Amino acid sequence: MAESSPVPRVGVVVFLLKDKTVLLGRRRSSIGASTFALPGGHLEFGESFEECAARELKEETGVEVDKLEFVTVTNNLFLDEPKPTHYVTIFMRAGMKDPDQVPQTVEPDKCEGWGWYEWDDLPKPLFWPLEKMVQSGFSPFPDSNSGQ
Repeated sequence: MAESSPVPRVGVVVFLLKDKTVLLGRRRSSIGASTFALPGGHLEFGESFEECAARELKEETGVEVDKLEFVTVTNNLFLDEPKPTHYVTIFMRAGMKDPDQVPQTVEPDKCEGWGWYEWDDLPKPLFWPLEKMVQSGFSPFPDSNSGQ
């Protein structure tokens, strides 16, 4: 049987905002290992972007979200990986339902831990799709001059 061609996958990630900070975690994954990234995961069949974002945040951090909204979409090719992949990534923005809740490392096999970071003082290295957005001048905050 001939090997099938790889197909793009859909990822949904969330800019979880608190004051002027964003939640990032250090990845433990074959793609982007040891880089800082947003919480998120794969869109499941029949799921809306909002449902996926809320589910992934709850699964990864234990946090329940409020005011989920679409921000942007990117087309990411990971051609230099041992197994090249293609992701269409949906970026969402949200706040926490309970602002005093502390994000937990619910999936330690996927993330070393979560932290709040000022947008103009992000940790390094960033997961490259996020790094590209930062370098372009993008800001996830609704009151910024980024047009978002």
